[in-house]
Amino acid sequence: MSLKLKKEDLAIIGVIMSLAWPTIVEQVMQTAVQYIDTAMVGVLGTQATAAVGATSTVGWLLFGTISACGVGFLAIIAKACGAGDKEVIKKAVSQAVLAVLVVGTIFTVLPLLLSSKVPVWMQVDESIQALASTYFFILYLPMLPRTASTIFGTVLRAAGDTKTPMKVGVFVNIINIVLNFILIYPTRTLTLFGISFTMIGADMGVIGAAVASAIAFTIGGILTTVVLWKHPVVSPKGGSLKPDMSILKPCLQISIPNMFQRFGTSLGYVAFAAMINSLGEIATAAHTIANTVESAFYIPGYGMQTAAATLVGNAYGAHDKKRMKSLSSMFIPIEVFLMILSGAALFILAPTLMSIFSQSEEVISLGSTVLRMVAISEPVYGFSIIVEGMMLGVGKTKEPFIYNILGMWCIRIVGTFICTQLLGLNLVSAWACMIAHNMLLFVLYLISYIRGSWNPLNKELEQ
Repeated sequence: MSLKLKKEDLAIIGVIMSLAWPTIVEQVMQTAVQYIDTAMVGVLGTQATAAVGATSTVGWLLFGTISACGVGFLAIIAKACGAGDKEVIKKAVSQAVLAVLVVGTIFTVLPLLLSSKVPVWMQVDESIQALASTYFFILYLPMLPRTASTIFGTVLRAAGDTKTPMKVGVFVNIINIVLNFILIYPTRTLTLFGISFTMIGADMGVIGAAVASAIAFTIGGILTTVVLWKHPVVSPKGGSLKPDMSILKPCLQISIPNMFQRFGTSLGYVAFAAMINSLGEIATAAHTIANTVESAFYIPGYGMQTAAATLVGNAYGAHDKKRMKSLSSMFIPIEVFLMILSGAALFILAPTLMSIFSQSEEVISLGSTVLRMVAISEPVYGFSIIVEGMMLGVGKTKEPFIYNILGMWCIRIVGTFICTQLLGLNLVSAWACMIAHNMLLFVLYLISYIRGSWNPLNKELEQ
């Protein structure tokens, strides 16, 4: 019996990793591009880094809302795939196309209309407000294809296809890097392997970085749409674009709490960043770079979260309580182990990584301090990521909404306001409030996991 269980466990681990690794690779590439973008812009000076990073949290606000739409389709399609319901799959994918058209259009118009006001609201230094505004306008011009990449990528992952979004992501990121080299810098002579050659350049600086990203994102949206159209399981070909409430109603019931969660937490990130921006150029640059560095070390966690949402959603659709329990008992220790490794690496490498993006000793020292602080909390945050992923996979979005809003606004924002605006403390105090937020999430998700309230089958079987 024990041998059989071990074989089953190995089989589950194999399925988990087969879904997780493409997402991890995709996010590694995305983060690598962020690293390269930040390093390339960082060469232009602290002001350029601040101009690029000062409005980044507004992007989190936009894409958090868009991703919430994808969560509703993920839960419905993953469950339908587990149940083998092709009709529901077809309808859900068609409604996903409708969602991309509507949401993508709205989220194109809004950022463009508000681009001149966003840097002012974010308390960006007056000397870089114009540059930050132009960068923001160009970066969010292709919101329709970026919305397609986000929602259609989620649809593909819900069907168990994580490799295709990975391949598209890798290709798009390569395009972004190449265009960065051409558009950011002037024409110059480079030497590679002892061979000198002339590298053409447009000398557009920060604006060149925005144009490169906008072109790459557009190509990514087009490629993801083409792949979805040809997909054997989740193609929208022949589907209706008329609103179908049999799909949209349950989708909205799942998406709306997650949308408010992402909107509320992303708005919190905006308020958080605005308070940090008020601390000055050094704090803004250190915070921007530290955020970029930190994002790489969350990759294993979020890669596993995607696999958790898909597999648990499939098991829920098949009404397989035993498999759901097995999956949860596998995901959590794997996740915590990975986050322990990533946290240790972040703690050790913090100064080295900060020095890649800045030559300022003040920025490197301050960024290294906050990174080492957050590195210690990574394992407990990893636990929260996985439990939240399992809840999203079965369509339970109300509890994560409540947990995240409480943590963001009652702990992080209030705490940061008191520390930085009233007590006059620095960036370290703001990141301490962020860590306290993560610890609260850990406690709340741990309670949900122990009680079993994350799993709807527990309640259904009791009834």
